[in-house]
Amino acid sequence: MDRDTHQRFLDYRERHEYFGAKNPRLGRDDFVKADAELNELEAKGDARDDEEEARFEELAKLLFRD
Repeated sequence: MDRDTHQRFLDYRERHEYFGAKNPRLGRDDFVKADAELNELEAKGDARDDEEEARFEELAKLLFRD
């Protein structure tokens, strides 16, 4: 895990304590996969289709980046 991903993981864990206490917290490996997918979709920007946009929103909520 690179430094930036690690920092986002720590931020996620901190936010989960406050916002996501009722939901299971993602483990390191699951977080890395979701973070990579979110970054890939974010890079597409306006070129995302409807399915990708829905997935982007889902991941943003899951990772508390919405």
